[in-house]
Amino acid sequence: MSSYINTIFNEDAVLGLARIPDGSIDLILTDPPYSLGKDYGNDSDKQAAADYLAWTERWIMAALPKLKPNGSLYIFLTWRYSPEIFVLLKQHMIMLNEIIWDRRVPSMGGSVRSFSSVHDTIGFFAKAKGHYFDLDAVRIPYDAATKKARSRAIFVGAKWLELGYNPKDLWSVSRIHKENPERADHPTQKPLEIIERMLLASCPPDGIVLDLFMGSGTTAVAAKRCGRNFVGFELNSDYCDIIQTRLASPESDRVALRNQPSEPIRAKAPKISPPVKAKRARKSLTTAAKPAAKPAAKPAAKPAAKSAAKSAAQPAALKSAGKKAKSADADTSISAKKTIKKTSRSSLAAVVSDLPLTSV
Repeated sequence: MSSYINTIFNEDAVLGLARIPDGSIDLILTDPPYSLGKDYGNDSDKQAAADYLAWTERWIMAALPKLKPNGSLYIFLTWRYSPEIFVLLKQHMIMLNEIIWDRRVPSMGGSVRSFSSVHDTIGFFAKAKGHYFDLDAVRIPYDAATKKARSRAIFVGAKWLELGYNPKDLWSVSRIHKENPERADHPTQKPLEIIERMLLASCPPDGIVLDLFMGSGTTAVAAKRCGRNFVGFELNSDYCDIIQTRLASPESDRVALRNQPSEPIRAKAPKISPPVKAKRARKSLTTAAKPAAKPAAKPAAKPAAKSAAKSAAQPAALKSAGKKAKSADADTSISAKKTIKKTSRSSLAAVVSDLPLTSV
């Protein structure tokens, strides 16, 4: 029954799946036709929308029983049909991620009536909550500067700091260009880097990965490099020959596990002086251009002892002056009263002298 392991079958996947026992596959990793009219040497990519979705449902329903209870699935799609296919898969599996593969397409060409499409959509699904997933195998190491910044005692021995961080769901990996030594004669070849990340994370060592649409055989090559087994199907016999050539080449030799998949590194922005400092600099330049005015001379400071004595004498002098003023006011009031009294007596005497004498 194990004759299917590490074999590529040149036949239709829906029919060929009968070769594989149910519950024997650790991971389904596949890149089906996108229904974009690509030439794969047959008409598999030239279907109407309804026919394409119906065909997709047939092969998915035939493939899912082959998974182990803790198995998972990765499927490459485009934005055109990923919503419908994701809805279909969510009826039978747990959706874990929608991964965006940024193909790093140059900024040229494309549509003039819409935005240019520069990514593929990857659906990541699991058969159950206890699915296999080895995060440590795909962590991305921190650079030396980041480790140095986290050198405090609380970070010493931290696993995440030593092994790296969890890859995000945006994968920026260049597509395979014609000049790339990895390139094979296939219109939609996927990079080894992406396939290896999926295998290391979701297929255990010596596990089995199933690819229903092998194409140029990248899944098989990646499995061999990472110490996993594979099984797959491909309709085009020419592609089957390409796969065998790649498997026999040094490209598929076992490699040391590389938990360092590349991701875009954002350069640190240079430090920019705040606008306030810039204004002060301009102001200082303007001030320097004008002749500086001479500062006004300040009066010499008086000795501290004299100043203190004067301060102490001021309250006593004010008190004495106040008493003198009160005394002067009192003397003036008494003198005025005496003058008024004397004047009154004189006036009364004059009046009496003027009265006529009368007899009694």
